[in-house]
Amino acid sequence: MNDQTMATLTGVVLAAFGAYGAAWAFGMVEGNFAVLLLAAVLITGVYWVAEKLVFLPRRRAAAEAAVQQLRARVAEARGIGLAAPTDDETELRQRLLRQPWWLDWTAGLFPVILAVFVLRSFLFEPFKIPSGSMIPTLQVGDLILVNKYHYGVRLPVTHTKLMDNHAPQRGDVIVFRFPPKPSLDYIKRVVGLPGDEVAYLNKQLFINGQPVPREAAPDYYDADAMRYRKQFVEQLGGKRVHTLVDDEHPAFVPAVAEFPFRDHCRYTVEGVTCRVPPGHYFVMGDNRDNSLDSRFWGFVPEDHIVGKAFFVWMNFGDLRRIGRFE
Repeated sequence: MNDQTMATLTGVVLAAFGAYGAAWAFGMVEGNFAVLLLAAVLITGVYWVAEKLVFLPRRRAAAEAAVQQLRARVAEARGIGLAAPTDDETELRQRLLRQPWWLDWTAGLFPVILAVFVLRSFLFEPFKIPSGSMIPTLQVGDLILVNKYHYGVRLPVTHTKLMDNHAPQRGDVIVFRFPPKPSLDYIKRVVGLPGDEVAYLNKQLFINGQPVPREAAPDYYDADAMRYRKQFVEQLGGKRVHTLVDDEHPAFVPAVAEFPFRDHCRYTVEGVTCRVPPGHYFVMGDNRDNSLDSRFWGFVPEDHIVGKAFFVWMNFGDLRRIGRFE
């Protein structure tokens, strides 16, 4: 293919990426960043290989031929007593070896895109906290990091596990694919492990029949609601977890959805009691009366877990938020 054909083809590919991004931004399609990033790696990777094997050798050959022609003209001019051309060989070679724009925007970006893909898929992934379900631990607008390998290494897109690592522990804050709609990512705290009986009755958490130890903490001021809420510190899985309770909110769980293993749960006016099935986890938000969690839509399958959240790396409204959390 000649340069004009490649430029046209590359323009079409970049336009397709741009159109997809615009449609995603305006809510016309449900975007999938993992798939988009994988596609970018594969496409730019093809260009990168073609650059190394085809396009760069072709430019080198053209540059060498042009330099030889320049030298021949200089020799010919000098041979008949004329002024020799003043073209600079180095400048000529650099100009002919320079990547065209369609390679600069593809093969030139491949190492960066590949590094982002590896980092995001297997090591750490950034997320933004969109709601107040994890207040006071996490605030709306917190930008957090999620450890992708803590619970094992998975392939991107397919989520196939390649290697086991740690198992989720009670008290861990995890990011997971929302079971009713796996294209969405949720963040909650692990409360129940496989085989546990978890009960949340009259605003008190019980694990395997035993109340989770808690102590009262100073009331928490909710700036958005402009009111105070009761705050407790629970001893959950060896962690001190700050939770909020709203006395004005009823104890029973309203609008419960149908979900797999729904028969493992009993709902009463006091709350809910569930036996966690094998390979699943029961999760709750720390803002107990403002969290859509396992009480409403069921258990989190192990293969839906994305990683362990552990660090706030930025909050543009409050830089004091930066740091580790439990």
